[in-house]
Amino acid sequence: MSKTAVYTLASVLHNAEQVKMLTQEFLSTVRLDYVLRNSDFSDYGTHALDVIYVCTGGTEGIFQQLLPSLLQRSTRPVCLLASGNSNSLAASMEILSYLQQHHVSGEIIHGDEEYVNRRLHLLEQVGEARRRLNGCRLGIIGEPSDWLIASHADREVVKQRLGISLVDIAMQELFNAMPGDNSIYAALKTIMEAHQLQGFTLRCFDLIGRLHDTGCLPLARLNAAGYVAGCEGDVPAMLSMAIVRALFNVSGFQANPATIHPETGELLFAHCTIPLNMVERYELDTHFESGLGTGVRGFMKEGPVTVFKVSGDLKRHFIAEGHLVRSLAKPNMCRTQQVIQLTDRSQASYFLNAPIGNHHIILPGHHREELEEFLK
Repeated sequence: MSKTAVYTLASVLHNAEQVKMLTQEFLSTVRLDYVLRNSDFSDYGTHALDVIYVCTGGTEGIFQQLLPSLLQRSTRPVCLLASGNSNSLAASMEILSYLQQHHVSGEIIHGDEEYVNRRLHLLEQVGEARRRLNGCRLGIIGEPSDWLIASHADREVVKQRLGISLVDIAMQELFNAMPGDNSIYAALKTIMEAHQLQGFTLRCFDLIGRLHDTGCLPLARLNAAGYVAGCEGDVPAMLSMAIVRALFNVSGFQANPATIHPETGELLFAHCTIPLNMVERYELDTHFESGLGTGVRGFMKEGPVTVFKVSGDLKRHFIAEGHLVRSLAKPNMCRTQQVIQLTDRSQASYFLNAPIGNHHIILPGHHREELEEFLK
């Protein structure tokens, strides 16, 4: 099934054959694997991206009559595609104004071929990510760690806006799932299968007192295997990881700043659970705070990165692009240590003045545009 569908609006006042020819000519420049539905809107709202190509002027009334049925099928913004022919752009502007008057969001995609395709690809990527998250089940295994006093979530908002259901699971259930060798990895897999989870966050420090072991390596492995595996029961961090996973097929590295240089915009992030598929190489050490179990010291490729976090009520988010300039291996902090230089050094003040908790998600590449679009 194609991720994108293109629907058409054309006025009967225009020559049908000419409209067909111009439509084919214009859509031939669209570099997406799309299905053309013409004027059949019966499956509108079922694709990652639904695009309405306004072929001609005189289509405003047609759209007005069509809108109620479209809104029944989809609550997403209306995406209007306009060419430079047959008053396509003028009609699209009138339609968008009508949408705004009725408090319906939408946009017109119009410009040169490169811009149009870049914008369509981005909207398709975001739409596909939203589709992946819809119906997703994420577990909270144990409550958030006692020190995470600002790291809870508004479950109704998360369900409504992201389509994610949060599932509470007692730590005792995890302990009961332990095989004879006390394999934390195997127990987590059992829990995920039993509750049909696509990911979880774990109150991992409880493992230390009970098993004298840590969850760092199992979490690093599970993140690399395609799940979302967060630590310390940090729900907003888990949600941030889920968004990153849906958009970029990587969970990201849950870490917290250890040192900040506000004047230069350089930060040192550290934690013990970096996904194994994000690093060029890694070493195994003990967990930092306890000196027990296994922590992961991973060395990610130096280069562009993005730092990301959403709040538990989804009202706030932070996105900063930067560069991983070096990795450290200091003995007095969590094992994976990344020095990141923010592109906009003024963003360092966020961490000292208005942070969203302490954990943030680091992912390779510059991805501000995709994340901003997703969070609109």
